[in-house]
Amino acid sequence: MINTRNCNGDLTFTSKLWQAADKMRNNMDAAEYKHVVLGLIFLKYISDAFSELYQKLSNTKGADAEDPDEYRAENVFYVPKKARWDYLQKNAKQPTIGKLIDDAMDEIEKDNSTLKGVLPKNYARPALDKQRLGELIDLIGTIGLGDKENRSKDILGRVYEYFLGQFADAEGKKGGQFYTPRSIVRLLVEMLEPYKGRVFDPCCGSGGMFVQGEKFVQIHGGRIGDIAVYGQESNQTTWRLCKMNLAIRGIDANIAWNNEGSFLNDVHKDLKADFVIANPPFNDSDWKGELLREDIRWKYGTPPVGNANFAWVQHFIHHLSPTGLAGFVLANGSMSSNTSGEGEIRKSIIESDIVDCMVALPSQLFYNTMIPACLWFIARDKKNHRFRDRRGEVLFIDARNMGVMIDRRHRELSDDEIIKIAGLYHTWRVKGSKYKDVAGFCKSAKLSEIQKHGHILTPGRYVGTAEVEEDDEVFEDKMRRLTSELSEQFNQSDKLESEIKKNLKGLGFEI
Repeated sequence: MINTRNCNGDLTFTSKLWQAADKMRNNMDAAEYKHVVLGLIFLKYISDAFSELYQKLSNTKGADAEDPDEYRAENVFYVPKKARWDYLQKNAKQPTIGKLIDDAMDEIEKDNSTLKGVLPKNYARPALDKQRLGELIDLIGTIGLGDKENRSKDILGRVYEYFLGQFADAEGKKGGQFYTPRSIVRLLVEMLEPYKGRVFDPCCGSGGMFVQGEKFVQIHGGRIGDIAVYGQESNQTTWRLCKMNLAIRGIDANIAWNNEGSFLNDVHKDLKADFVIANPPFNDSDWKGELLREDIRWKYGTPPVGNANFAWVQHFIHHLSPTGLAGFVLANGSMSSNTSGEGEIRKSIIESDIVDCMVALPSQLFYNTMIPACLWFIARDKKNHRFRDRRGEVLFIDARNMGVMIDRRHRELSDDEIIKIAGLYHTWRVKGSKYKDVAGFCKSAKLSEIQKHGHILTPGRYVGTAEVEEDDEVFEDKMRRLTSELSEQFNQSDKLESEIKKNLKGLGFEI
């Protein structure tokens, strides 16, 4: 489960979502329930953001709190009166609540053409229990979503992450589709620095890559209009979510959807992007590769039908401009697999000298899979005048020992760790900077060394082991000290055991 702390008090965000699930799932399947809740979450999000600005405008002399332009100027949705959460919650117990929600969705779509046909509008259907729908509205009403604190977070993406995890089995999904944790997205964005140009994600999911990309530009003083965003998604629910996710942030994007997906129906066929940033499905065995054996994208070799990893890699490369950069997540097997011709494809890509950097990631970063992952960085032009000439070299970074545990099962990269990894990459790339290998962490390896390792790209093979400080303590003295410490710990353990037995006896229990 997601450990989303802080949503108004006693229960975590996820606990409340699970309560919401319990209220509805007795009379609908998981996939249907997902549509119901995501639509309401969207309404709550935009209503919270609207209400916050509404209060500010109401207290500002000369401002009109009902002027839609006031909200557009702040990248906040203007929400018509009968679409506002307080109005819906006031009517949550009415038998007409389903129609009121459908009408609210219609009003919002009318005001925003990019959402045309995106929002769910089937809340009035007889099969949907209106009493439970009202209870769900009351429950979601207790969760602060679009307030200032949460607006900067990818709340809709996190909600969807929750659904991917909780309902994957119920929907019959196979492993492969995973929400990209925020710290991984941030690391990709910090390393690629997509300040200006065309940004493309052909498996864009809920749009998390774009949300972070736009945020990066804002933080670093760039102009959002300098970025053109393109994406494609084959899952219609996820596509709808992506459109909602980008709309609430005022991000203009060309996000395409079709059932066939990027391999069989590449909507942005002629696009050459300055940046490709993606987290494709891991080890996808159902990508219809048998229909694409002679495809123009397979410049480095025909990918195996049973695994789409190197189909994705070549799809990304195909869509890069002559000076483009790509950063993407893949399963660790992509770095070393030699099955079904994958080793030959990887060799061909390496020999073409476009692999720029490889990063081994820590375990337990993903919520819905334990598959270990890595980051690939591809540079179409290593001799670009902006950068140091790194032709014939690849930077390897081993970050497996990084990350902080945020609960018992999950970890994330800290801000300092993200800055450290990205900073190292830029130091290695940028002219005039002083890069040095660090044993156990990073190594700039020549192509000849990679050839000796059979074109395997696992960072651990190249960075070596970290230097350990010598222990000057004499062995006998060290053993004497450790034995003494252990003896003291045993004594404390005996005392604690005695106290526990005494307390249990006082309660009428004996061991």
